[in-house]
Order: sequence, then structure tokens, then C-alpha cells
Amino acid sequence: MRTRIMLAGGGTGGHLYPALNLAVALRRRAREEPRLLYVGAERGLEATVLPERDLPHRLLPMHPILRSRPWRNWRLLATMPAVWWGLRRAFLDLEPHLVVGTGGYASGPPLLYGAASGCATALQEQNAAPGLVTRWMSRRVDQVHLGFPEARGRLRVEADTEVFSFGNPVDVAAGEPPPPPWWPEGRVVLVVGGSQGARGLNRGLLEDLRESDSWPGEDVRVVWVTGPAHEDEVRDGVAGTRWADRIRVVPFVEGLAALLPQVEIAVCRAGAMFVSELTAAGVPSVLVPFPGAAGGHQEENARRLADAGAAEMRLEARLDRGELWGLVREILGDPERHESMAEAARARGAPDAADRIADELLRLARREVEREA
Repeated sequence: MRTRIMLAGGGTGGHLYPALNLAVALRRRAREEPRLLYVGAERGLEATVLPERDLPHRLLPMHPILRSRPWRNWRLLATMPAVWWGLRRAFLDLEPHLVVGTGGYASGPPLLYGAASGCATALQEQNAAPGLVTRWMSRRVDQVHLGFPEARGRLRVEADTEVFSFGNPVDVAAGEPPPPPWWPEGRVVLVVGGSQGARGLNRGLLEDLRESDSWPGEDVRVVWVTGPAHEDEVRDGVAGTRWADRIRVVPFVEGLAALLPQVEIAVCRAGAMFVSELTAAGVPSVLVPFPGAAGGHQEENARRLADAGAAEMRLEARLDRGELWGLVREILGDPERHESMAEAARARGAPDAADRIADELLRLARREVEREA
């Protein structure tokens, strides 16, 4: 009998892509391809991404809990009947053996419905500081999978709940695909802002480059991935520096994770999935956590990697002029320091996490199949 697994999460890429990577790993690791169904939110990123993927899905009118603006949470009550009806139909159609939540507001209702229905449940938490859904549901699920082992101390679980710390389920390409034609030769500094909350990082680094009178080496080039929202501002800022011919500004890079082995050092935010991709590839980093991240989870992620020696962390509000670019120059100019950080990153990396998590999920689902039989 084929195992039937519901994946639930989304709202943002940090919760969507772990589920997509797990779906690939579940299909790769199962003896017989499981029947999968993804349940997400109509307003989330999944509404744009999932139509491009080979993954059956249902999108429901779910909304996040707005803790800073509680008066706007009336939408949760208004949409609750539609969400519950949609979940009922999804559960009747799939009859899942297992519901897997990857965090975010879109994972809460399916996990609750699954637990109430008596099917097995599991959580995958990406961050060192667990999110609200993980904290609420950790005592009600059969398995918890942690991206950062430090998150264990912040959870309350039952004695029979299995807790694993395999790392985050990153998408690791087979081999090292060739870089795109425009990718520069030499040592590459990767700057990743993204579409949310990167303005402070971008402006700080641009100011450093405008005032800098030195470059870390003739063979060093910068690839600056801005996100579409910040491309024009960064491109104009780079054009005003003396280093414009050494910096490539792009809004987006398809398959960026597969190119990380081509990167010497990254300057970026501290989203759990991207820093997990960096450590899986053994890339040192300078992390500037997004100060608006819920519960300060990006700062916690960055702090854990800095404590391990894999990264340098700087808080945006405390950045000194010239500090970001100065750190990049220092690290690239000190081969021993760079290699030490790379080794620490590899030690924290978990390129096989998706497969290891999938194996445990399939074991749990098969247990439910045997009970059903």
C-alpha cells in the first residue's frame, strides 16, 4: 500500500522550500512513490511557486496571527469555516497516514486537524529560535526535526515524541553544475539581499564601497543578488563607486544553492534555509540578521553560526562605517582565518539532511500503514 503524506507550511519561502525539498526527498527515498499533497495558503508564496511544480496542492484562505496588530485578526475568524471545510475535503480525499508541518501560519491548521483526526504528525523547524506553530504543536506531534540543535532547549515535548537534529532539508545538486556564462572568474564575494528587509544591508555595504580605497585582491569579484525590489537602487549605487567594473548586480539567480561551491565568502541576512545552504557548501559568511524577523530568529541563527566559528555576525543597528567591507577584506586577506571559517561551516553543514529526515518520516508513515492493514 502506498503511503499517503500531507505536507503543510508556507506563507514565506523559508517555510515553503523546506516542504518542497522534503517532497523531492520522500519520492527519492521511498520504496514505492508516496502519494503527496501540499496544503498551503492562498495569500502565500506557494500560490506563485506551486503551479510550476509537480506537486498536487490545495490552497486555503489562511491568515497569519498578527501579534503586533491584534485588531486585524478578525480575518482568522471570518475565514475559519472555509479553512476547516477545505481541510475536511483535503483529508477525505487523501486520507493521510502522516501530516508534516514545516512551520509558518499555514502549517498550524493542517497539523491541528491531523492530530484531531488521529493520524501521525511531524514538525520540521528551520530556526535556532523555534516559531510560534512549532512551540504550540511540539507537544502534540510524533516527530520533531530541528535545523539547529540549539532549538531543542526551547521546546516542550512529550516523552514519546522523537526529536531529531539532522539539519535543514536543503536542495543539494548532484555534482557541481557549471556556473552561468556571466558568472565572473576568480574569487567571488556573494552579496545576497533579497526582496524583504535588505535595504539596511545594501545601503551599509554601498556606503562602505563608496569610501573604500582598497580592494581585497585583483582576482576578487562581487556578485550582488539584490532581489527585484532593490535592483535599481543597488545598481545606481554601485555605478557611483570606483569598483563598478568588479561588481555584477543581478536581481535573481536561478539555482543559487548549486553555485555556492563557486563562492569564497557571502554577505547576507540570516534566514535559516540560506545559511543552511551556505554551511552545506562550506562557505564562510558575514551575517547581518534582518532586525524585523519574528521573534529575533535571524539574530539567533546568526549568533549560533558565529559561536561555531563559521560566520561573523554584525547587527544592522550597530554597524560602523566601513565595517562590512572591512570584514570581507580581512577574511579574504587571511587564508588561515578563511579556511578555519570554511571548516567550521562544513562541520555545521548537513547536505544529507533532506534524505535523513525523509527516512524517518517514511518510517513513521509506514507504521501507520501497518496499523491500517
